[in-house]
Amino acid sequence: MAENSNYHYIIVGGGIAGSVLASRLHEQHPALAILLIEAGPDVTNNPLVTDSANGPFLVGSELDWGYSTVPQRHLNNRVLPNNAGKALGGGSAINAGGWIRGDANDYNAWGKLVNDARWSYDGLLPYFRRTEHYHKLGLDTQHGYEGPLYTQSASSTGRNYPLRENIRKAWESVGVEYNSDANSGSPQGMGELVENRKDGQRQVASAVYPLTGIHVMTSNLVARVLFDTKGSTPKATSVELADGRKITAIKEIILSAGAYRTPQILLLSGIGPSEELQKHDINQILDAPHVGQNLHDHMSVAQWWKLKNPEAGYALGSPLFNNPNFAKGTPLDWVVTCGVPREGLKAALAKDEGTVDESHPLLSPARSHVECLTVYVGANKSEPVIPMDGSHITTVVLGGLPTSRGSVRLASTDPTVAPIIDPNYFSTEADRYVLRAGLRKMMEVMLGTTEGQNLIEAETVASGEKPLDWKARDDEIDERIKARGKTVYHPAGTAAMGQVVDSNLCVYGVQGLRVVDASVIPLPITAHYQACTYALSEQAAEIIGSSFQPRGN
Repeated sequence: MAENSNYHYIIVGGGIAGSVLASRLHEQHPALAILLIEAGPDVTNNPLVTDSANGPFLVGSELDWGYSTVPQRHLNNRVLPNNAGKALGGGSAINAGGWIRGDANDYNAWGKLVNDARWSYDGLLPYFRRTEHYHKLGLDTQHGYEGPLYTQSASSTGRNYPLRENIRKAWESVGVEYNSDANSGSPQGMGELVENRKDGQRQVASAVYPLTGIHVMTSNLVARVLFDTKGSTPKATSVELADGRKITAIKEIILSAGAYRTPQILLLSGIGPSEELQKHDINQILDAPHVGQNLHDHMSVAQWWKLKNPEAGYALGSPLFNNPNFAKGTPLDWVVTCGVPREGLKAALAKDEGTVDESHPLLSPARSHVECLTVYVGANKSEPVIPMDGSHITTVVLGGLPTSRGSVRLASTDPTVAPIIDPNYFSTEADRYVLRAGLRKMMEVMLGTTEGQNLIEAETVASGEKPLDWKARDDEIDERIKARGKTVYHPAGTAAMGQVVDSNLCVYGVQGLRVVDASVIPLPITAHYQACTYALSEQAAEIIGSSFQPRGN
Protein backbone atom coordinates (compact mmCIF):
# COMPACT_ATOMS: atom_id res chain seq x y z
CA MET A 1 0.00 0.00 0.00
CA ALA A 2 1.36 3.41 -0.93
CA GLU A 3 2.05 5.84 1.90
CA ASN A 4 -0.28 8.45 0.42
CA SER A 5 -3.33 6.17 0.17
CA ASN A 6 -6.28 8.28 1.26
CA TYR A 7 -9.43 7.21 3.08
CA HIS A 8 -12.25 9.23 4.55
CA TYR A 9 -12.19 7.13 7.72
CA ILE A 10 -9.54 4.84 9.12
CA ILE A 11 -10.82 2.47 11.79
CA VAL A 12 -8.11 0.92 13.96
CA GLY A 13 -9.26 -2.46 15.26
CA GLY A 14 -11.57 -4.88 13.47
CA GLY A 15 -13.30 -6.33 16.51
CA ILE A 16 -16.96 -5.93 17.41
CA ALA A 17 -16.87 -2.13 17.46
CA GLY A 18 -14.75 -1.76 14.33
CA SER A 19 -16.83 -4.23 12.33
CA VAL A 20 -20.11 -2.57 13.29
CA LEU A 21 -18.76 0.91 12.57
CA ALA A 22 -17.32 0.06 9.18
CA SER A 23 -20.41 -1.82 8.05
CA ARG A 24 -22.92 0.79 9.20
CA LEU A 25 -20.93 3.77 7.90
CA HIS A 26 -20.72 2.13 4.48
CA GLU A 27 -24.44 1.41 4.63
CA GLN A 28 -25.17 5.10 5.31
CA HIS A 29 -22.66 6.49 2.81
CA PRO A 30 -21.68 3.88 0.18
CA ALA A 31 -19.29 6.31 -1.51
CA LEU A 32 -17.12 6.61 1.59
CA ALA A 33 -13.60 5.22 1.39
CA ILE A 34 -13.23 3.31 4.67
CA LEU A 35 -10.14 1.43 5.81
CA LEU A 36 -10.43 -1.12 8.61
CA ILE A 37 -7.09 -2.27 10.06
CA GLU A 38 -6.94 -5.40 12.22
CA ALA A 39 -3.84 -6.82 13.91
CA GLY A 40 -5.07 -10.42 13.75
CA PRO A 41 -6.12 -12.71 10.88
CA ASP A 42 -9.44 -12.96 9.07
CA VAL A 43 -11.40 -15.86 10.58
CA THR A 44 -14.81 -14.66 9.42
CA ASN A 45 -15.86 -17.94 7.84
CA ASN A 46 -13.40 -20.29 9.50
CA PRO A 47 -15.41 -23.38 10.61
CA LEU A 48 -13.00 -23.98 13.50
CA VAL A 49 -14.09 -20.60 14.86
CA THR A 50 -17.79 -20.68 14.07
CA ASP A 51 -18.25 -24.11 15.67
CA SER A 52 -19.23 -23.14 19.22
CA ALA A 53 -17.83 -26.39 20.62
CA ASN A 54 -14.32 -25.15 19.83
CA GLY A 55 -14.62 -22.05 22.01
CA PRO A 56 -12.43 -23.26 24.89
CA PHE A 57 -9.62 -24.13 22.46
CA LEU A 58 -9.54 -20.66 20.90
CA VAL A 59 -8.58 -18.94 24.14
CA GLY A 60 -4.80 -19.01 24.27
CA SER A 61 -4.51 -19.65 20.53
CA GLU A 62 -3.06 -17.37 17.85
CA LEU A 63 -6.43 -15.58 17.92
CA ASP A 64 -5.74 -14.35 21.46
CA TRP A 65 -3.55 -11.38 22.41
CA GLY A 66 -2.50 -13.40 25.45
CA TYR A 67 -2.24 -10.46 27.83
CA SER A 68 -1.29 -10.91 31.48
CA THR A 69 -1.68 -8.65 34.48
CA VAL A 70 1.03 -7.49 36.80
CA PRO A 71 1.03 -9.41 40.12
CA GLN A 72 -2.25 -8.61 41.85
CA ARG A 73 -1.39 -7.66 45.40
CA HIS A 74 -4.92 -8.28 46.69
CA LEU A 75 -5.02 -11.75 45.09
CA ASN A 76 -1.93 -13.35 46.62
CA ASN A 77 0.30 -11.56 44.09
CA ARG A 78 -0.92 -13.83 41.31
CA VAL A 79 -0.32 -12.91 37.67
CA LEU A 80 -3.61 -13.45 35.86
CA PRO A 81 -4.18 -14.14 32.16
CA ASN A 82 -6.29 -11.49 30.46
CA ASN A 83 -7.32 -12.97 27.14
CA ALA A 84 -8.61 -10.78 24.31
CA GLY A 85 -9.58 -11.57 20.74
CA LYS A 86 -6.90 -10.91 18.11
CA ALA A 87 -8.76 -11.50 14.86
CA LEU A 88 -11.24 -9.87 12.56
CA GLY A 89 -14.32 -9.93 14.77
CA GLY A 90 -12.28 -9.45 17.93
CA GLY A 91 -13.80 -10.91 21.07
CA SER A 92 -16.73 -12.32 19.12
CA ALA A 93 -14.28 -14.81 17.58
CA ILE A 94 -13.25 -16.38 20.90
CA ASN A 95 -15.77 -15.44 23.60
CA ALA A 96 -18.37 -17.63 25.32
CA GLY A 97 -21.26 -15.98 23.50
CA GLY A 98 -23.30 -14.83 26.49
CA TRP A 99 -25.84 -12.16 25.55
CA ILE A 100 -26.50 -10.35 28.80
CA ARG A 101 -27.59 -6.77 28.21
CA GLY A 102 -27.46 -5.66 31.83
CA ASP A 103 -29.30 -3.32 34.15
CA ALA A 104 -30.99 -0.12 32.98
CA ASN A 105 -29.89 1.58 36.21
CA ASP A 106 -26.25 1.19 35.22
CA TYR A 107 -26.78 2.74 31.79
CA ASN A 108 -28.78 5.54 33.39
CA ALA A 109 -25.84 6.23 35.70
CA TRP A 110 -23.65 6.46 32.58
CA GLY A 111 -26.02 8.91 30.89
CA LYS A 112 -26.23 11.02 34.05
CA LEU A 113 -22.46 11.07 34.50
CA VAL A 114 -21.84 12.44 30.99
CA ASN A 115 -25.01 14.57 30.98
CA ASP A 116 -26.24 13.01 27.76
CA ALA A 117 -29.40 10.89 27.69
CA ARG A 118 -28.23 9.16 24.50
CA TRP A 119 -26.09 6.96 26.75
CA SER A 120 -28.89 6.13 29.17
CA TYR A 121 -30.78 2.86 28.84
CA ASP A 122 -33.63 4.43 26.86
CA GLY A 123 -31.09 6.23 24.71
CA LEU A 124 -29.29 2.99 23.85
CA LEU A 125 -32.41 0.82 23.56
CA PRO A 126 -33.02 1.55 19.84
CA TYR A 127 -29.47 0.33 19.15
CA PHE A 128 -29.83 -2.80 21.24
CA ARG A 129 -32.92 -3.49 19.15
CA ARG A 130 -31.22 -2.59 15.87
CA THR A 131 -28.49 -5.19 16.35
CA GLU A 132 -30.80 -7.98 17.48
CA HIS A 133 -32.77 -10.78 15.83
CA TYR A 134 -34.59 -12.00 18.92
CA HIS A 135 -35.49 -15.67 19.24
CA LYS A 136 -39.12 -15.10 20.23
CA LEU A 137 -41.73 -13.86 17.81
CA GLY A 138 -43.73 -10.87 18.91
CA LEU A 139 -43.88 -7.12 19.20
CA ASP A 140 -41.93 -6.71 22.44
CA THR A 141 -40.60 -3.14 22.45
CA GLN A 142 -37.47 -4.25 24.34
CA HIS A 143 -36.20 -6.40 21.49
CA GLY A 144 -35.41 -6.28 17.81
CA TYR A 145 -36.56 -8.86 15.30
CA GLU A 146 -34.82 -7.78 12.10
CA GLY A 147 -31.24 -7.15 13.22
CA PRO A 148 -28.22 -9.08 11.93
CA LEU A 149 -27.37 -10.79 15.21
CA TYR A 150 -29.42 -13.79 16.34
CA THR A 151 -29.94 -14.05 20.10
CA GLN A 152 -31.23 -17.41 21.31
CA SER A 153 -32.16 -18.75 24.73
CA ALA A 154 -30.94 -22.16 25.83
CA SER A 155 -34.41 -23.70 25.61
CA SER A 156 -35.10 -22.20 22.17
CA THR A 157 -32.26 -24.36 20.84
CA GLY A 158 -33.66 -27.51 22.47
CA ARG A 159 -31.32 -27.34 25.45
CA ASN A 160 -33.41 -28.26 28.46
CA TYR A 161 -30.65 -29.68 30.62
CA PRO A 162 -31.35 -32.49 33.12
CA LEU A 163 -30.81 -30.22 36.14
CA ARG A 164 -32.86 -27.31 34.80
CA GLU A 165 -35.78 -27.65 37.20
CA ASN A 166 -33.63 -28.71 40.16
CA ILE A 167 -31.55 -25.55 39.92
CA ARG A 168 -34.61 -23.40 39.35
CA LYS A 169 -36.35 -24.76 42.46
CA ALA A 170 -33.20 -24.36 44.54
CA TRP A 171 -32.97 -20.67 43.70
CA GLU A 172 -36.67 -20.15 44.26
CA SER A 173 -36.33 -21.70 47.72
CA VAL A 174 -33.91 -18.92 48.73
CA GLY A 175 -36.26 -16.22 47.45
CA VAL A 176 -35.00 -15.64 43.91
CA GLU A 177 -37.92 -15.29 41.51
CA TYR A 178 -38.14 -16.31 37.87
CA ASN A 179 -37.60 -13.45 35.41
CA SER A 180 -39.21 -14.12 32.04
CA ASP A 181 -36.92 -11.62 30.28
CA ALA A 182 -33.68 -10.69 32.02
CA ASN A 183 -32.57 -8.80 28.87
CA SER A 184 -35.23 -6.14 29.24
CA GLY A 185 -33.20 -3.76 31.41
CA SER A 186 -34.48 -5.36 34.63
CA PRO A 187 -32.28 -8.44 35.08
CA GLN A 188 -32.84 -9.14 38.76
CA GLY A 189 -34.05 -12.65 39.41
CA MET A 190 -33.48 -15.90 37.57
CA GLY A 191 -33.48 -15.49 33.81
CA GLU A 192 -32.76 -17.98 31.09
CA LEU A 193 -29.32 -17.91 29.47
CA VAL A 194 -29.34 -16.10 26.12
CA GLU A 195 -26.45 -16.34 23.65
CA ASN A 196 -25.66 -14.65 20.35
CA ARG A 197 -25.60 -17.85 18.36
CA LYS A 198 -27.53 -19.01 15.32
CA ASP A 199 -28.48 -22.67 15.48
CA GLY A 200 -25.65 -23.15 17.93
CA GLN A 201 -23.01 -21.56 15.69
CA ARG A 202 -20.81 -18.65 16.71
CA GLN A 203 -21.64 -15.37 14.99
CA VAL A 204 -18.44 -13.46 14.30
CA ALA A 205 -19.06 -9.70 14.14
CA SER A 206 -17.26 -9.33 10.82
CA ALA A 207 -19.62 -11.89 9.27
CA VAL A 208 -22.96 -10.67 10.60
CA TYR A 209 -21.98 -7.07 9.84
CA PRO A 210 -20.81 -7.46 6.22
CA LEU A 211 -17.62 -5.68 5.27
CA THR A 212 -18.31 -5.69 1.53
CA GLY A 213 -17.17 -2.35 0.15
CA ILE A 214 -14.70 -1.82 3.01
CA HIS A 215 -10.95 -2.01 2.48
CA VAL A 216 -9.86 -4.46 5.18
CA MET A 217 -6.23 -4.96 6.17
CA THR A 218 -5.66 -7.91 8.48
CA SER A 219 -2.46 -8.97 10.25
CA ASN A 220 -1.34 -5.34 10.38
CA LEU A 221 -0.54 -3.60 13.65
CA VAL A 222 -1.07 0.15 14.07
CA ALA A 223 1.75 1.74 16.03
CA ARG A 224 0.42 5.26 16.50
CA VAL A 225 -1.65 8.13 15.19
CA LEU A 226 0.17 11.07 13.58
CA PHE A 227 -0.93 14.70 13.97
CA ASP A 228 -0.68 17.99 12.17
CA THR A 229 0.33 20.42 14.92
CA LYS A 230 0.57 23.59 12.83
CA GLY A 231 -2.78 24.98 13.97
CA SER A 232 -4.03 25.85 17.43
CA THR A 233 -5.49 22.36 17.91
CA PRO A 234 -3.62 19.20 16.86
CA LYS A 235 -5.42 17.29 14.09
CA ALA A 236 -5.12 13.55 13.54
CA THR A 237 -4.09 13.02 9.93
CA SER A 238 -2.73 9.50 9.51
CA VAL A 239 -1.78 6.24 11.15
CA GLU A 240 1.64 4.67 11.20
CA LEU A 241 1.87 0.89 11.03
CA ALA A 242 4.41 -1.11 13.01
CA ASP A 243 6.43 -1.58 9.81
CA GLY A 244 6.65 2.19 9.28
CA ARG A 245 4.06 2.63 6.53
CA LYS A 246 1.78 5.66 6.88
CA ILE A 247 -1.82 5.91 5.71
CA THR A 248 -3.74 9.18 5.54
CA ALA A 249 -7.31 9.87 6.63
CA ILE A 250 -9.25 12.67 4.95
CA LYS A 251 -11.93 12.90 7.62
CA GLU A 252 -11.25 11.03 10.86
CA ILE A 253 -9.35 8.25 12.56
CA ILE A 254 -11.35 6.05 14.92
CA LEU A 255 -9.70 3.87 17.55
CA SER A 256 -11.62 0.64 18.18
CA ALA A 257 -8.73 -1.43 19.48
CA GLY A 258 -10.22 -2.34 22.86
CA ALA A 259 -9.65 -1.35 26.46
CA TYR A 260 -5.98 -2.41 26.44
CA ARG A 261 -4.77 -1.49 22.94
CA THR A 262 -6.68 1.79 22.54
CA PRO A 263 -4.96 3.52 25.49
CA GLN A 264 -1.64 2.02 24.38
CA ILE A 265 -2.07 3.59 20.93
CA LEU A 266 -3.10 6.93 22.45
CA LEU A 267 -0.01 6.94 24.66
CA LEU A 268 2.30 5.97 21.79
CA SER A 269 0.71 8.81 19.80
CA GLY A 270 1.57 11.39 22.45
CA ILE A 271 -1.81 11.64 24.16
CA GLY A 272 -1.74 10.72 27.83
CA PRO A 273 -0.41 11.69 31.25
CA SER A 274 2.62 13.92 30.73
CA GLU A 275 4.76 11.99 33.21
CA GLU A 276 4.07 8.74 31.35
CA LEU A 277 4.99 10.32 28.02
CA GLN A 278 8.16 11.85 29.46
CA LYS A 279 9.16 8.52 31.00
CA HIS A 280 9.22 6.97 27.53
CA ASP A 281 10.58 10.05 25.72
CA ILE A 282 7.41 10.39 23.62
CA ASN A 283 6.68 13.74 22.01
CA GLN A 284 3.65 15.12 23.83
CA ILE A 285 0.69 16.08 21.68
CA LEU A 286 -1.68 16.49 24.62
CA ASP A 287 -1.43 16.08 28.38
CA ALA A 288 -4.45 13.82 28.96
CA PRO A 289 -4.14 12.50 32.54
CA HIS A 290 -7.07 10.08 32.31
CA VAL A 291 -5.80 8.02 29.37
CA GLY A 292 -5.16 4.48 30.59
CA GLN A 293 -6.76 5.16 33.96
CA ASN A 294 -10.17 4.08 35.31
CA LEU A 295 -9.70 0.45 34.19
CA HIS A 296 -12.60 -1.58 35.53
CA ASP A 297 -13.23 -5.26 34.96
CA HIS A 298 -15.57 -7.92 36.27
CA MET A 299 -14.02 -10.46 38.59
CA SER A 300 -15.37 -13.94 39.29
CA VAL A 301 -14.81 -16.92 41.57
CA ALA A 302 -15.53 -20.53 40.59
CA GLN A 303 -16.29 -23.51 42.81
CA TRP A 304 -16.50 -27.17 41.81
CA TRP A 305 -19.11 -29.51 43.26
CA LYS A 306 -19.00 -33.32 43.26
CA LEU A 307 -22.33 -34.88 42.35
CA LYS A 308 -23.93 -37.59 44.47
CA ASN A 309 -25.23 -39.45 41.43
CA PRO A 310 -22.95 -38.74 38.45
CA GLU A 311 -24.25 -41.86 36.74
CA ALA A 312 -27.52 -39.99 36.18
CA GLY A 313 -25.94 -38.00 33.34
CA TYR A 314 -26.22 -34.52 34.84
CA ALA A 315 -22.98 -33.05 33.47
CA LEU A 316 -20.80 -32.90 30.37
CA GLY A 317 -18.51 -35.90 30.19
CA SER A 318 -21.14 -38.42 31.21
CA PRO A 319 -22.13 -40.82 28.41
CA LEU A 320 -25.77 -40.02 29.22
CA PHE A 321 -25.25 -36.26 28.71
CA ASN A 322 -25.63 -36.90 25.01
CA ASN A 323 -28.50 -34.85 23.59
CA PRO A 324 -27.03 -33.40 20.34
CA ASN A 325 -28.64 -30.06 21.15
CA PHE A 326 -26.54 -29.78 24.32
CA ALA A 327 -23.54 -28.89 22.12
CA LYS A 328 -25.25 -25.75 20.78
CA GLY A 329 -23.97 -23.51 23.54
CA THR A 330 -22.67 -23.22 27.07
CA PRO A 331 -24.14 -25.99 29.26
CA LEU A 332 -26.20 -23.93 31.67
CA ASP A 333 -29.83 -22.90 31.96
CA TRP A 334 -30.05 -19.92 34.30
CA VAL A 335 -28.39 -16.58 34.90
CA VAL A 336 -29.21 -15.31 38.39
CA THR A 337 -28.79 -11.59 39.02
CA CYS A 338 -29.32 -10.09 42.46
CA GLY A 339 -28.36 -7.43 44.95
CA VAL A 340 -26.55 -7.83 48.25
CA PRO A 341 -27.60 -6.97 51.83
CA ARG A 342 -27.79 -3.20 51.96
CA GLU A 343 -26.45 -2.51 55.44
CA GLY A 344 -23.40 -4.67 54.88
CA LEU A 345 -22.65 -2.90 51.61
CA LYS A 346 -23.14 0.49 53.24
CA ALA A 347 -20.61 -0.39 55.96
CA ALA A 348 -18.14 -1.60 53.33
CA LEU A 349 -18.52 1.57 51.27
CA ALA A 350 -17.99 3.66 54.41
CA LYS A 351 -14.66 1.91 54.99
CA ASP A 352 -13.61 2.84 51.46
CA GLU A 353 -15.06 6.32 51.14
CA GLY A 354 -15.71 7.64 54.63
CA THR A 355 -19.23 8.73 55.55
CA VAL A 356 -21.84 7.25 53.20
CA ASP A 357 -25.43 8.46 53.19
CA GLU A 358 -28.58 6.76 51.98
CA SER A 359 -28.39 8.41 48.56
CA HIS A 360 -25.19 6.64 47.54
CA PRO A 361 -25.86 5.33 44.01
CA LEU A 362 -24.69 1.79 44.82
CA LEU A 363 -27.13 1.49 47.74
CA SER A 364 -30.30 1.67 45.69
CA PRO A 365 -32.29 -1.57 46.11
CA ALA A 366 -32.67 -1.65 42.34
CA ARG A 367 -28.93 -2.04 41.69
CA SER A 368 -27.71 -5.45 40.52
CA HIS A 369 -24.40 -6.38 42.16
CA VAL A 370 -23.97 -10.12 41.63
CA GLU A 371 -24.37 -12.66 38.84
CA CYS A 372 -24.47 -16.39 39.64
CA LEU A 373 -24.12 -19.25 37.15
CA THR A 374 -24.41 -23.02 37.49
CA VAL A 375 -22.53 -24.71 34.66
CA TYR A 376 -23.04 -28.41 33.95
CA VAL A 377 -19.39 -29.23 33.47
CA GLY A 378 -16.69 -29.66 36.09
CA ALA A 379 -13.42 -30.00 34.25
CA ASN A 380 -10.43 -28.09 35.61
CA LYS A 381 -6.77 -28.36 34.55
CA SER A 382 -5.18 -26.66 37.57
CA GLU A 383 -5.71 -27.25 41.28
CA PRO A 384 -8.11 -28.81 42.01
CA VAL A 385 -7.59 -31.07 38.99
CA ILE A 386 -10.98 -32.41 37.86
CA PRO A 387 -11.48 -34.69 34.84
CA MET A 388 -14.33 -33.99 32.44
CA ASP A 389 -16.13 -37.21 33.32
CA GLY A 390 -19.56 -35.95 34.37
CA SER A 391 -18.79 -36.20 38.08
CA HIS A 392 -18.82 -32.46 38.84
CA ILE A 393 -20.61 -29.22 38.08
CA THR A 394 -19.23 -25.70 38.43
CA THR A 395 -20.68 -22.56 39.95
CA VAL A 396 -19.41 -19.06 39.14
CA VAL A 397 -20.08 -15.84 41.05
CA LEU A 398 -19.37 -12.53 39.32
CA GLY A 399 -19.19 -9.05 40.87
CA GLY A 400 -21.05 -6.73 38.53
CA LEU A 401 -20.35 -3.21 39.86
CA PRO A 402 -16.74 -3.19 41.06
CA THR A 403 -15.38 -0.07 42.72
CA SER A 404 -11.75 -1.17 42.25
CA ARG A 405 -9.97 0.77 39.52
CA GLY A 406 -6.77 -0.06 37.71
CA SER A 407 -4.65 1.20 34.84
CA VAL A 408 -2.99 0.48 31.51
CA ARG A 409 0.51 1.90 31.05
CA LEU A 410 3.32 1.52 28.56
CA ALA A 411 5.97 -1.13 29.00
CA SER A 412 7.85 0.09 25.92
CA THR A 413 7.57 2.38 22.93
CA ASP A 414 7.61 -0.76 20.79
CA PRO A 415 3.96 -1.27 19.71
CA THR A 416 4.45 -5.03 19.57
CA VAL A 417 5.18 -5.16 23.31
CA ALA A 418 2.08 -5.63 25.45
CA PRO A 419 1.16 -2.78 27.79
CA ILE A 420 1.39 -3.02 31.57
CA ILE A 421 -2.06 -4.08 32.74
CA ASP A 422 -2.96 -3.61 36.41
CA PRO A 423 -6.69 -4.11 37.04
CA ASN A 424 -6.08 -3.75 40.81
CA TYR A 425 -8.68 -6.45 41.46
CA PHE A 426 -10.30 -6.89 44.88
CA SER A 427 -8.75 -3.69 46.23
CA THR A 428 -11.83 -2.19 47.90
CA GLU A 429 -13.85 -3.30 50.88
CA ALA A 430 -17.01 -2.95 48.77
CA ASP A 431 -15.72 -5.43 46.18
CA ARG A 432 -14.73 -7.84 48.92
CA TYR A 433 -18.15 -7.59 50.52
CA VAL A 434 -20.05 -8.09 47.25
CA LEU A 435 -18.12 -11.18 46.16
CA ARG A 436 -18.31 -12.59 49.67
CA ALA A 437 -22.09 -12.09 49.75
CA GLY A 438 -22.48 -13.63 46.30
CA LEU A 439 -20.48 -16.70 47.26
CA ARG A 440 -22.53 -17.12 50.44
CA LYS A 441 -25.73 -17.09 48.41
CA MET A 442 -24.33 -19.56 45.88
CA MET A 443 -23.15 -21.92 48.62
CA GLU A 444 -26.51 -21.71 50.34
CA VAL A 445 -28.16 -22.87 47.12
CA MET A 446 -25.72 -25.76 46.70
CA LEU A 447 -25.56 -26.89 50.34
CA GLY A 448 -28.49 -25.37 52.21
CA THR A 449 -31.49 -26.16 50.02
CA THR A 450 -33.27 -29.48 49.68
CA GLU A 451 -32.51 -29.57 45.96
CA GLY A 452 -28.84 -28.83 46.52
CA GLN A 453 -28.48 -31.37 49.30
CA ASN A 454 -30.05 -34.05 47.11
CA LEU A 455 -27.63 -33.21 44.31
CA ILE A 456 -24.26 -32.29 45.84
CA GLU A 457 -21.94 -34.59 47.74
CA ALA A 458 -19.29 -31.98 48.58
CA GLU A 459 -17.19 -29.10 47.29
CA THR A 460 -13.98 -30.29 45.64
CA VAL A 461 -11.08 -28.11 46.72
CA ALA A 462 -7.38 -27.77 46.02
CA SER A 463 -4.73 -29.37 48.17
CA GLY A 464 -4.44 -27.45 51.43
CA GLU A 465 -7.90 -25.89 51.16
CA LYS A 466 -10.90 -26.86 53.20
CA PRO A 467 -14.45 -26.94 51.83
CA LEU A 468 -16.57 -23.89 52.60
CA ASP A 469 -20.25 -23.37 53.23
CA TRP A 470 -22.44 -20.28 53.45
CA LYS A 471 -21.72 -19.94 57.18
CA ALA A 472 -17.96 -19.64 56.71
CA ARG A 473 -16.14 -16.70 58.28
CA ASP A 474 -15.46 -13.62 56.18
CA ASP A 475 -11.71 -14.21 56.26
CA GLU A 476 -12.15 -17.81 55.08
CA ILE A 477 -14.17 -16.70 52.07
CA ASP A 478 -11.73 -13.87 51.37
CA GLU A 479 -8.84 -16.33 51.31
CA ARG A 480 -10.69 -18.43 48.74
CA ILE A 481 -11.29 -15.36 46.59
CA LYS A 482 -7.61 -14.40 46.81
CA ALA A 483 -6.67 -17.90 45.66
CA ARG A 484 -9.31 -18.33 42.94
CA GLY A 485 -10.45 -14.90 41.77
CA LYS A 486 -10.03 -14.25 38.05
CA THR A 487 -11.23 -11.95 35.32
CA VAL A 488 -14.36 -12.46 33.24
CA TYR A 489 -12.62 -10.62 30.38
CA HIS A 490 -14.77 -7.47 30.51
CA PRO A 491 -12.16 -4.66 30.66
CA ALA A 492 -13.44 -1.14 30.05
CA GLY A 493 -13.09 2.51 31.00
CA THR A 494 -9.51 3.31 29.93
CA ALA A 495 -10.55 6.10 27.55
CA ALA A 496 -13.63 7.02 29.52
CA MET A 497 -16.44 9.17 28.22
CA GLY A 498 -16.41 12.44 30.12
CA GLN A 499 -12.67 12.16 30.78
CA VAL A 500 -10.91 11.21 27.54
CA VAL A 501 -13.74 11.50 24.99
CA ASP A 502 -16.90 13.57 24.88
CA SER A 503 -20.36 12.12 24.39
CA ASN A 504 -19.85 12.25 20.61
CA LEU A 505 -16.80 10.00 21.17
CA CYS A 506 -14.34 12.71 20.08
CA VAL A 507 -11.04 12.78 21.95
CA TYR A 508 -10.81 15.99 23.97
CA GLY A 509 -8.19 18.49 22.91
CA VAL A 510 -7.55 17.25 19.38
CA GLN A 511 -9.43 17.12 16.09
CA GLY A 512 -10.17 14.21 13.80
CA LEU A 513 -9.84 11.45 16.40
CA ARG A 514 -12.53 9.38 18.10
CA VAL A 515 -12.67 6.28 20.25
CA VAL A 516 -15.41 3.69 19.82
CA ASP A 517 -15.04 0.56 21.93
CA ALA A 518 -15.48 -0.59 25.53
CA SER A 519 -12.71 1.72 26.71
CA VAL A 520 -15.22 4.61 26.62
CA ILE A 521 -17.63 2.96 29.11
CA PRO A 522 -17.05 5.19 32.15
CA LEU A 523 -18.71 3.05 34.83
CA PRO A 524 -19.15 -0.70 35.35
CA ILE A 525 -22.34 -2.30 34.09
CA THR A 526 -23.75 -5.57 35.39
CA ALA A 527 -23.66 -7.03 31.91
CA HIS A 528 -21.51 -9.05 29.54
CA TYR A 529 -19.94 -6.31 27.49
CA GLN A 530 -20.33 -7.64 23.98
CA ALA A 531 -24.05 -6.73 24.02
CA CYS A 532 -23.23 -3.24 25.26
CA THR A 533 -20.42 -2.86 22.72
CA TYR A 534 -22.68 -3.77 19.82
CA ALA A 535 -25.23 -1.15 20.94
CA LEU A 536 -22.73 1.63 21.61
CA SER A 537 -21.10 0.96 18.22
CA GLU A 538 -24.46 1.13 16.46
CA GLN A 539 -25.11 4.51 18.06
CA ALA A 540 -21.57 5.66 17.32
CA ALA A 541 -22.02 4.81 13.64
CA GLU A 542 -25.13 6.95 13.55
CA ILE A 543 -23.41 9.84 15.33
CA ILE A 544 -20.39 9.71 13.03
CA GLY A 545 -22.39 9.07 9.88
CA SER A 546 -24.71 11.99 10.54
CA SER A 547 -21.71 14.32 10.93
CA PHE A 548 -20.34 13.43 7.49
CA GLN A 549 -21.16 15.96 4.80
CA PRO A 550 -20.46 14.76 1.25
CA ARG A 551 -18.62 17.21 -0.95
CA GLY A 552 -21.04 19.66 -2.52
CA ASN A 553 -23.48 19.73 0.39
